[in-house]
Amino acid sequence: MLNGIVVIDKDKGMTSADVVYHLRKALHIRKIGHAGTLDPEVTGVLPIAIGQATKLIEMMHTRPKKYEGTGLFGYATDSYDTDGKILQEKKMSKPFSSEEIQNGMDKFKGEIEQVPPIYSAIKVNGKHLYEYAREGIEVERPKRQVNIFDYSLKNEPHFDEEKGQESFDFEIECSKGTYVRSLVNDLGEKMNEPAVMTYLRRTASSGFDITQAVKLSEIEENPNEAAKLIQPIDAFFKDYETIDLTNGKWLKVKNGAAIELKTNAKKVALRYNGKVKAIYKKTGSIFKPDLMLLANE
Repeated sequence: MLNGIVVIDKDKGMTSADVVYHLRKALHIRKIGHAGTLDPEVTGVLPIAIGQATKLIEMMHTRPKKYEGTGLFGYATDSYDTDGKILQEKKMSKPFSSEEIQNGMDKFKGEIEQVPPIYSAIKVNGKHLYEYAREGIEVERPKRQVNIFDYSLKNEPHFDEEKGQESFDFEIECSKGTYVRSLVNDLGEKMNEPAVMTYLRRTASSGFDITQAVKLSEIEENPNEAAKLIQPIDAFFKDYETIDLTNGKWLKVKNGAAIELKTNAKKVALRYNGKVKAIYKKTGSIFKPDLMLLANE
């Protein structure tokens, strides 16, 4: 039985659901799911939970995400990327300086309210926003609160004098639910120039980064070697205080009983036989189960 998280470096053109489908087929496993959807045109880190690790998916969503991408001043689309219908074109008379772009980005750091693109999977009255867009139906898009931990210019921007367009590379660290396309579009609005996202790659998600990622093809071509490419469940809890259980304590934990622990931590990872078996949460003076894992291994 495979249990753990495989970090896929998703290729362009595939949906997140496509990746899950191919892995389910290659590994002959039913309990599998992804944490954090990536648009088909976006590449990079897509964590896939397998077996008992599917219990972690909701927790995986809460971890920050990191991206690197490219934006372009000069035109804007209804989808906020290059796939959409052009809404505005404006030839720039002169480029922004690096300082001006960074100052604009700084205004979006912290907790902000964001309106998702009309071409997104968010549902309104049981229907995806992109379905309304394709039918030409206007609908009020729900605003959401997101947190932008970092939004920084990367490298010197490039100005195309002939086209009157300026491209810029950026890095972003943000909370779940953030639409990076919207951040690029909103930066343009803030700086009074239309802007569109031309490229995006996710470099980290759910506590894992691109250095731990493998291509889907690596697993499909060698499914029998997949276990070597899967991150153990313990890897997700590397930031937790870990406590090794005695035989007596493990019998209590195995049955979901509350226990006493000598620690000031609010949550702890409990390990037995070298594997994290449960996450316990402090309630008053005792610890109670928050999440049970691998109880039968």
